[in-house]
Amino acid sequence: MNVPEILAGFVVGGIVGLTGVGGGALMTPLLILLFGVHPSGAIGTDLLFAAATKSVGTAVHGLNHTVDWRIVLRLASGSLPGAALALAGLGYLGVHGALANHISALILGVVLILAATALLMRPWLIKTIPGDHPSTDAPAIIPRTGPTIVLGFVLGVLVSVTSVGSGALGTVALMLLYPRMATARIVGSDLAHAVPLTLLAGIAHWALGTVSFTLLLPLLLGSIPGIILGSLSSNRTPEPVLRIGLATMLAASGCFILAA
Repeated sequence: MNVPEILAGFVVGGIVGLTGVGGGALMTPLLILLFGVHPSGAIGTDLLFAAATKSVGTAVHGLNHTVDWRIVLRLASGSLPGAALALAGLGYLGVHGALANHISALILGVVLILAATALLMRPWLIKTIPGDHPSTDAPAIIPRTGPTIVLGFVLGVLVSVTSVGSGALGTVALMLLYPRMATARIVGSDLAHAVPLTLLAGIAHWALGTVSFTLLLPLLLGSIPGIILGSLSSNRTPEPVLRIGLATMLAASGCFILAA
């Protein structure tokens, strides 16, 4: 029984279900800092972990009608080409060796700190949008198709290179683009978009030899019940507590990885 890995999967899965944030942003640093996995291996393993875990979360949010499939399609139309481009670059440059691991760790640390900053600033950023106030049932007022596709492209590149960004940065950006949409609907849409993106990136990393299935299976054993419980509780948990706690963990992880 791989109890530490199962417990790590359960905790990360629960946070992802609650907030849509924390898959790569928490699991990848955990694999590096606690389990001693090289950055490239942690990123590849986490991508397939995220694809499986977020599929379950998407199913729960879909049953609760908290997924906007139009937003998912817009994001995917940008993220999948972005991911393909980034993965082609990784394949060309190579993902093994000390230099590749150092570069991966550097990018990962910076993205984690940016994600923590974005989470802390989210309420202030949303308030700066005049006349828009989040409500429980209000739909997105403006489609914002172009910016959503561009956001998807950026997320596709980030997720493929670091496994971080889809939830950690994507939910914040979506809240700014669609400020009248309910938080649970933003979370559900972000989870649904992450499934094809992380699956594509994960399969590519598998082909590149950066996936550890001995770690992946116990992580999934814990994460699946965790994300089900988290998704069912997403409308009942105080958002400020989750946001501040998660931002603190992301910033600390980023600093530790950069200092290592």
